[in-house]
Amino acid sequence: MTESQKRQQQAKVLRISRKLHRTTGALLFVFFLFISVTGLLLGWKKNSGGLLLPKSYKGTSTNLADWLPLDSLHKNACRIVRDSISPELSLELERIDVRKDKGMVKFVFADHFWGVQLDGATGKLLHIEQRRSDFIEKIHDGSLLDFYAGTSDGQIKLVYTTITGLALLLFTVTGFWLWYGPRRMRQRAASRS
Repeated sequence: MTESQKRQQQAKVLRISRKLHRTTGALLFVFFLFISVTGLLLGWKKNSGGLLLPKSYKGTSTNLADWLPLDSLHKNACRIVRDSISPELSLELERIDVRKDKGMVKFVFADHFWGVQLDGATGKLLHIEQRRSDFIEKIHDGSLLDFYAGTSDGQIKLVYTTITGLALLLFTVTGFWLWYGPRRMRQRAASRS
């Protein structure tokens, strides 16, 4: 292959890379905007002063022997959700966080973005929390669409993360080539002179 043919081949690869980079960026602009903004928010959630990630409150005892049984604490949390937030909300649990070192139990509900922190020993309410960071995380990874569509196995999230992950990989490769390709062509031209 002659030098002229090599140069033409490199120029062709650059044009293809530029077109792929530009087209993919234009098609997935909104997704990348959401991913970048929510990623920033998630990175700052612990430093948001309780706005994104609720503060963990302290209970009266860190000794598990002093604590009420989990089923009693769960009943208290459900009653608080019904009485203080809405009687219409589902009481299905996503998880129970036992914070022994804080003397606190946190009940996080599956079908909405609310949580309840209770004193492990007394069962008294420490805090009702709106789980903004969970909502932001679901936007970030695409599972919010599964949440509202009611899909069971995260199919939408899987498609979303596959497309955006492959696009970011494509951006990395084409972006590198758009930076490196012209340099390489200039170096070759300079070495021939």
